[in-house]
Amino acid sequence: MGRRAIILIVDSLGVGYMADAKDYHPQDVGANTFSHILDKVPSLQIPTFERLGINKILQHPHLKGTNHIASYGVCNLMHQGADSFEGHNEIMGTKPKKAYLAPFIENIDEVKLALEKQGYKVEIPNSKLPYLLVNDFVIVADNIETDYGQIYNVSAPLDYISFEEVLKIGQCVRKNVKVNRVIALGGENVTPEHLQKSVERREDGLVGVNSPKSNVYKQGYQVRHLGFGISPEHQLPTLAIKAGLEVSLVGKMQDIIYCEEANKFPGVDTDQVMQDLLREMDHVQNGIIAATVQETDLAGHAQNPTRYANRIQVVETYLPRLLEKMHEDDLLIMSADHGNDPTIGHNQHTREKTYLLAYQKQLTPVNLGERNTLSDIAATAAEYLGLTNIENGTSFLPLMQQQRKE
Repeated sequence: MGRRAIILIVDSLGVGYMADAKDYHPQDVGANTFSHILDKVPSLQIPTFERLGINKILQHPHLKGTNHIASYGVCNLMHQGADSFEGHNEIMGTKPKKAYLAPFIENIDEVKLALEKQGYKVEIPNSKLPYLLVNDFVIVADNIETDYGQIYNVSAPLDYISFEEVLKIGQCVRKNVKVNRVIALGGENVTPEHLQKSVERREDGLVGVNSPKSNVYKQGYQVRHLGFGISPEHQLPTLAIKAGLEVSLVGKMQDIIYCEEANKFPGVDTDQVMQDLLREMDHVQNGIIAATVQETDLAGHAQNPTRYANRIQVVETYLPRLLEKMHEDDLLIMSADHGNDPTIGHNQHTREKTYLLAYQKQLTPVNLGERNTLSDIAATAAEYLGLTNIENGTSFLPLMQQQRKE
């Protein structure tokens, strides 16, 4: 049997605001996504999370302090703000770079000109609500679901234009801006009229498509994240492929992490993500299986703690089978990429520490403490699999290996 690292990220399941939130995100002071969901939805039953040791981190009165089987700690975010793309790339071993912050209005003319030079028809249909409409169907504007000035979205109705074409438009935008990320995305069964009617102005002035309202997520959703300053060759998946290991990326993980030779399993539905993860545990014999549950984050954006609790409950129902399928030489690491507290009073990500649970059958659980970066997850998995050259992070494997079970 080979060695495997299994990484399960429950998107946005933070465990308490970071010390620097008062400087970055004053509105996040007081945030604690996981605890506040347990407060609001006391019926949430998570016995396997408890068995792994989540209450060593949360210390929540609704949970039992049962004997735990996993090592536990928390991770701080090294990236600025609180972002899924940067968070995931940090998890996979990238040292976050400082990108340029600017609302799309500051780059709209330059991007319009660049697209026109490529032969696209480009209009600004409404000067009071300025966005670019490309070839009648594609909207280029701010991402209004994340931090100010970090991300531009290229949104499309995929019954009218192919995703390949949308991606070409996205790549042209990417070349002409220095912001953290450009996201090319689209869905089926969305009319161009409905997409344009979903454009809104946020309180802080950003203008963009309200993605959940636009229905792009509902059917045939496709997405590609185009990052700034990301080097996949020093990330865990690419290093594993180069070493001849297998890599499977499941759910949002495969939207965000670039690894051409990985097995990819797109999906937003939590049941599907967990089923794909379990199925890959039957197939991958030597390497990495990394999955992200995204619907928790969508529930956070919707400020809906009940829905959020329900999605945690779905993950919980699959965890016993995940643990049963683990081989003697498997390492399981569970965490999140930031917070998204649905009770904090705004619908953006929250700058929170993430929970950290690491389980290996032969190792006695220890306290992993407070880690400086999410990259410690990649550094640990890399060391476990015998890989070197990860860009960022410190392995906590030596801490876990201090005591082997008798």
